[in-house]
Amino acid sequence: MAKRILIVEDQADLRKLVRMTLEYGDVEIEEAGDGASGLLKARELRPDIVLLDVMMPGELDGYQVCERIKRDESLSGVKVVLLTARGQRTDLEHGERVGCDAYLVKPFSPFELIATVDELTAPPL
Repeated sequence: MAKRILIVEDQADLRKLVRMTLEYGDVEIEEAGDGASGLLKARELRPDIVLLDVMMPGELDGYQVCERIKRDESLSGVKVVLLTARGQRTDLEHGERVGCDAYLVKPFSPFELIATVDELTAPPL
């Protein structure tokens, strides 16, 4: 069964880079360019994992989207990875408070991204 991945990132070039990194094996990748459309797509698609930029323009930032995904019972089981250039301890703690499953600080390596996605979407033993 294909992994369903949703990339929510306002920078089109970074979305493309993440997509290209993860386009191996059996995956379905969808994209959104801001928090509000990302949340709508998450509810519509019920992805296995959401790769979510923290700092985005518009009404919802990545922390808010993550928190809403984690509070939505219809999205239980959806994993959220926050992607951000902000790697301070307070940023990581904020990510934990809103329930993210992993936190990757930009620039992250393609291998780190692949390993994180594989780990979070692996079937339980």
